[in-house]
Amino acid sequence: MNDTPMLKRPSVFLVVAALLLTAAPFVLPALNAAPNTVNRVLVWGLFGLGFDILFGFTGLLSFGQSAFYGTGGFIAAYLLTRAGFPHVTLALVIGMVAAAITGYLIGQLALRRTGIYFAMITVAIAEIFFFVEFNPLSEWTGGENGLPGVPTPSFDLGFMQLSFTSGWSLYPFLAFCYFVGLLIALRIVRSPVGAVLTAIRENPLRAAAVGHDVHAYKLTAFVIAAAYAGLAGGLLGVLQGFMPPDAFMFETSGQLIIQTAIGGRGTLIGPLVGAAVWLFLQDFLQATLKLGAAWKLVLGVVFVLLVCFLRQGIVGALRQLFSPRRRSDEDVQAAAPAPEPDQPIATKAPLSRDHVVLEATGLTKRYGGVVANQDIHFSIRAGELRGIIGPNGAGKSTFFKMLTCEVPPTAGRITFEGKDITGRGVTDVCQLGLTKSYQVNQLFNQLTVRENVTIAALARLRGKFRLDLLRSVDKVAGLGELVQQTLALVHLTARADAPVAQLAYGEKRRLEIGLALASSPSLLLLDEPLAGMSPSERAETVSLLKSIASGRTMVIIDHDMDALFELAERITVLQEGKLLVEGTPEEIRNDKQVQQAYLGGMHEVVTP
Repeated sequence: MNDTPMLKRPSVFLVVAALLLTAAPFVLPALNAAPNTVNRVLVWGLFGLGFDILFGFTGLLSFGQSAFYGTGGFIAAYLLTRAGFPHVTLALVIGMVAAAITGYLIGQLALRRTGIYFAMITVAIAEIFFFVEFNPLSEWTGGENGLPGVPTPSFDLGFMQLSFTSGWSLYPFLAFCYFVGLLIALRIVRSPVGAVLTAIRENPLRAAAVGHDVHAYKLTAFVIAAAYAGLAGGLLGVLQGFMPPDAFMFETSGQLIIQTAIGGRGTLIGPLVGAAVWLFLQDFLQATLKLGAAWKLVLGVVFVLLVCFLRQGIVGALRQLFSPRRRSDEDVQAAAPAPEPDQPIATKAPLSRDHVVLEATGLTKRYGGVVANQDIHFSIRAGELRGIIGPNGAGKSTFFKMLTCEVPPTAGRITFEGKDITGRGVTDVCQLGLTKSYQVNQLFNQLTVRENVTIAALARLRGKFRLDLLRSVDKVAGLGELVQQTLALVHLTARADAPVAQLAYGEKRRLEIGLALASSPSLLLLDEPLAGMSPSERAETVSLLKSIASGRTMVIIDHDMDALFELAERITVLQEGKLLVEGTPEEIRNDKQVQQAYLGGMHEVVTP
């Protein structure tokens, strides 16, 4: 789900990383690289791996990672210094677990908000942890003095004692920790969980609408980032021989964000590259140029220039430079296989036409003193294709949102397949088999057509939340078949590997319908599927709707009454938020109340 070429070839990615880590202690000394700086780069790179999963892949900008960095570091340091704990590696693991638990608790609070509000909560969390470390807990954390005397790891192999002390001697241990962290992070981002995290970054609204528990997946990313931060904090204490109090400082979080931006987010290796640029440049400015405190000013200017001219970071710029040019739309279509014939997507066994699939009773929605819908009674039977029309402002979209549980009704009740779903939430009702397409396209715009459909299909096959972190997306049983069937059904097989941004508007509308179909719904609601189309696109989409209607229960809202009268068996008309009339297309076409609603009394004006 990530367009970084190396991430698509994990074996090559890991082999190259292993070779570079192995070669570093032989090559870098010849370049006069200080071993302490190299080791610090590894610690910051490990810290950045977790943050890249949170920020680069999930799209959550947290300013509070120092809280978990310090928590893991100080717990490990306390165990190794004051508690007399003998096992360095186990202490590091305990610190990592403690940071993950802290991340889970903090995430339950912070993730209740999004965007700038989430970021501000994390700022506050970081400041609270810094205050607590320096004041109430200073007896255990050492306050401004930190915790000195943190030992380095050693292992008794029976036939020899393996000790990692400092400098290049400590490098293999830190490099091994980083490589294991990189391996796990790569598995995570290539797993179904990683695919869903990428979808949440692109469009959290649609990720929830196709059946994914967005909050649970965000919390997962938050906990993973906290765990990485906790382990990196513990390694900082091992590297320096003491645990410094500045691990909790807000500046630590800021430096992590800057390094990730410099290296390139959403690349995994970017934070390590950013850390190398930041730390080696810092040493050069301080030790070689003797700039003193002015080094921060120079680094700030460098950061601004890099962000302005390399918006995707160093790794992102290199990726664009060396990756093959994307083929044009014509080349993609010419090289693509011919569209496959329509294939059926698995649905539930057909029910009797007398079976009521969905029933709404007394639905009312008020926004303060404004009544959007009032006392609507509505039902639809299995296999029926129902159309809903009404003039602008009739309350059609609000009614649809209540049916799919995007907004709760002020009054009334909704039952679906005999279950009361009133107020259940859009994710839950999608998992039950009720889903919709949107009036304005809600797609994952930075992903390909195939990846878009894959996101929806994963919710159908895995449920709303599953922690299959170490399984590849390709290994999900039935996924490939479901994706191919959906693409064929909406006539997008030839465009499967094209980015959504390259699609024509009509193709995007078909993909919008495809995302809803990929969840194999027993009731499909389409919100103005013909909106904004050219006549040719409109005719093609009407033909598509006829083909997918076979064996499905569907409700369609649209302003194109001719098309809707051609498609639907029965029509429901809304006016001013109320149910005006229901009937066959012919009955609705000749109904005086409907004519009055659409003409708005104009005939009275022109009558002498």
